[in-house]
Amino acid sequence: MIENLRKAVELAGGQSSLARMINVSQPRLWNWINRDKIVPAEFVKPICDAVDNKIKPHELRGDIFNDDAL
Repeated sequence: MIENLRKAVELAGGQSSLARMINVSQPRLWNWINRDKIVPAEFVKPICDAVDNKIKPHELRGDIFNDDAL
């Protein structure tokens, strides 16, 4: 699922750009990708919205969202 976060980063134009879009710091986003290996649930929808829903919630957190979510 972290590969889909990397895809969202690419779609947004980079980590700094996506971080600004979802109102977090770039280092925090980096931590999700490289250390935590998971997106906090409260940031799933903002990330999806930031990339015009080209990434779906279940692609970021299939453990809590099904493919019909949001």
